[in-house]
Amino acid sequence: MVRREVRAERWRLWGRQTVSLHTGELDTQALRWRAIWEVGERIAQLDGVSALEADGMTGFNESDVHVSVLHSHDVEPVEGVRIHKIIRRVPHETTTAGIPRTRPAIAAIRAAHWAASDRQAALVLCMPVQQRLVSGRDLVEANRAARGRNRRAFISLVAADVADGAQSLGELDFAGACRARGLPEPDRQVIRHGPRGTVYLDVRWRNGLVVEIDGAAHRWGLAVADDNLRANAVSLAGDVVLHIDLVGWRLAPAAYMDQVCAGYRLCDRRSTPASATTSAGSR
Repeated sequence: MVRREVRAERWRLWGRQTVSLHTGELDTQALRWRAIWEVGERIAQLDGVSALEADGMTGFNESDVHVSVLHSHDVEPVEGVRIHKIIRRVPHETTTAGIPRTRPAIAAIRAAHWAASDRQAALVLCMPVQQRLVSGRDLVEANRAARGRNRRAFISLVAADVADGAQSLGELDFAGACRARGLPEPDRQVIRHGPRGTVYLDVRWRNGLVVEIDGAAHRWGLAVADDNLRANAVSLAGDVVLHIDLVGWRLAPAAYMDQVCAGYRLCDRRSTPASATTSAGSR
């Protein structure tokens, strides 16, 4: 019967196990089920970004369906499916309601290990937390349970940053970066009084350069508005305010330090009286 319907071009084959009762393209959900059926319904489950998307994550563009199987299983390649072999399953990692898939925290950690770059890895760790699929603490715990092969140290740092395990950028990291660039050490937790009360600045140099170090929580909800009001008040008082977010620092510390150095030079020129500059030039 199947052969007859396919020959009549009423149905369409999508592999050895999958038949669609039409000849058009498959939608996203059908492609996910096809991946499970073609790889093996008893051994495969959605994982990584595909599991996160099945649980509601939006804004990530991935054409292939990602599934995981245990390394002991021999499976044939399937077009449009990325098959990842893992050493073991984490206890209770699988959701069986609906399509079989890995729970979000473990899926996010695996997605980061399988990502094409550090930038993509950071993205798939941040997005499910920002979209309330998991908590930052869930990520930290999942990272302990599901140890992948790639970028282990980087994933541990970003997971801790997203969980706000470091309330500010590791002060030793930032102080060391300043020393390496020849900048004097700034004052920390400087107190200012603004229209909305006391303001604590993460770091400030006496020439008026302020660097605010934002954890992941600063990007969510009303925290953005509060931070903007605080930064605006400090700027209106005459300081130059630069922002560094923790995840961005992990990805591009040199680029951020270039901006800090440029800001320091700008504030130095602005704070040096013109007469002193002229006098120094004449000498």
